[in-house]
Amino acid sequence: MRKVVSQFGNGPLQQKLQTGDLHFLSDAYASNGGQDTGPTPHEYLGAALASCTSMTLKMYAGRKSMNLENAIVTVDIERANDVEIFTRDIQLQGNLTEDEKNRLMEIANKCPIHKALAGDIQIKTQLVS
Repeated sequence: MRKVVSQFGNGPLQQKLQTGDLHFLSDAYASNGGQDTGPTPHEYLGAALASCTSMTLKMYAGRKSMNLENAIVTVDIERANDVEIFTRDIQLQGNLTEDEKNRLMEIANKCPIHKALAGDIQIKTQLVS
């Protein structure tokens, strides 16, 4: 996996992000001191879960020759009592049986980002020169 690099961007909180040759921005809401020039870090976290879920469903359905035309995944994150609560809504489009829909919902929980977020996480922080 390519590393993600973040460094100061323009404005009070904007960050310039890079992974490989891809460049994108992150920022905070104006109400939090940013300028709304890009998704917030939490929105990127939600995007990671949503896109990984949809990709996983597409790959699985393709391998099983299911008639999945689209998987629309919406993720909302809120914080309550020092706990991050992810609400993931999945809309499956296509000519699918109930058994296929049920299986796809099981598969959604097997996407790598879901497994990473639901499992043990270690963050190793080191100062480099």
